[in-house]
Amino acid sequence: MIRLLETVRVERPAEECFAYIADFTSTPEWDATAFRARKLTGGPIGEGTEFEVRCRLPLGFIDLHYTVAEYGPPRSMRLEARSWLFDAVDTISLKPTAAGTTIEYRADFEYRGAAAALEPALRRGMERMGRRAVEGLARALDDRNEKPAAGAGRVVADRLLWPGLALFSKLGYRRGRNRFKPMSASIKGRRIIVTGASSGLGLATARDLARRGADLVLVMRREARARAVVQELRHETGNEAIRYELADLARMAAVEDLATRLLREGRPIDVLINNAGALFNTWGRTDEGLEQSFALLLLSPWRLTRALLPLLRKADRARVVNVVSGGMYTQKLRVDELQASPERYAGATAYARCKRALMVVTEAWARQWAEDGIAVNAMHPGWADTPGVKSALPGFHRLTRCILRTPEEGADTIVWLAVAREAGAVSGQLFLDREPHTTHLLSRTREDPRERERLLAALASAPSR
Repeated sequence: MIRLLETVRVERPAEECFAYIADFTSTPEWDATAFRARKLTGGPIGEGTEFEVRCRLPLGFIDLHYTVAEYGPPRSMRLEARSWLFDAVDTISLKPTAAGTTIEYRADFEYRGAAAALEPALRRGMERMGRRAVEGLARALDDRNEKPAAGAGRVVADRLLWPGLALFSKLGYRRGRNRFKPMSASIKGRRIIVTGASSGLGLATARDLARRGADLVLVMRREARARAVVQELRHETGNEAIRYELADLARMAAVEDLATRLLREGRPIDVLINNAGALFNTWGRTDEGLEQSFALLLLSPWRLTRALLPLLRKADRARVVNVVSGGMYTQKLRVDELQASPERYAGATAYARCKRALMVVTEAWARQWAEDGIAVNAMHPGWADTPGVKSALPGFHRLTRCILRTPEEGADTIVWLAVAREAGAVSGQLFLDREPHTTHLLSRTREDPRERERLLAALASAPSR
């Protein structure tokens, strides 16, 4: 048997440390040998929860099947691992101190069959591996990641255009994942509102935030689906602080009613995620007389966010996350064409123009609300395989489905902007894969300051109902 025993001290409460460690899907963030981890069982983490962690070997990889054998938050847990090469028992003990928490990590390995004879030769390498893993855990819990900045590779790719577009695929996500920093910040009890949470990016975002302990308000249109989503997330995560609000956000009356209900509660909003959207292939007008793409994709987040500004100001350094689209790179801001006529309407173009305008709004809000300490950023998810893409762009979906990201990969940057400490230190930027991204790939799509001012004036004067 090989025993590894390491101790580290971190300046974090034991409860936060335990919550981060206990979810073994975070292992790739701090253990350099792990590169994939997933939870295999449903329900909240506890005795009997199972995880699979894929780790690198000198040649190839090994899958470790972990089962939580003892679970005693926030002081200790024990996990038993099995693989074709060895069995292991990991025991993690946490002791609160005046300065934070002392973490003791013990791992006992027993190699199988003929490999057992190699234990003496493997001991030093295993000890070194264990030491590095626990040092990585300490760095993750220290949570001192630098403010995000665009890498040289991303800047060059954008200038060359086609390499920049290629990064929208799942290959771009995998490239970006290699430089992701740990995300250990606690959001337990923080109130987060997610619009459009019934499927796709919104549901993937809600699921991740729910398992992290956020106080979630999920905005959806249909009550049956809303009930099902809330029930599913509560059961899966054990987080009971999840509820829904019903609103058809293409209707300004519904937007105002939603804002009124939330304002009446008076609770500070820590994060507002404007994700709701749809690509309408045929022209349509709402019962309030607005072109439906303009109403849902632009006027709705504008109205909702401004209405909820008092609750954002009540929070400690609130955040707003606007979900845009790579399609905006094809369009220039033209205020007079945001509501296209039936004769000149094209669904993808209308969608892209509204997302371009939402990016301009993001930059304006970042300037206007800087003194309030509110960080306002936008993100685009790349090309993600969501129900909306499949139904609205079936040809694109057929051609690209082998390179499309999963909804979870597409939603990763939304979660990062809502959770990560360093993400709150920037405002007014566009992110892809947790990295600042140019807002224009083509010079011909750049708008002038007068058009920006026209946009803000037009939104401010748009009919409310």
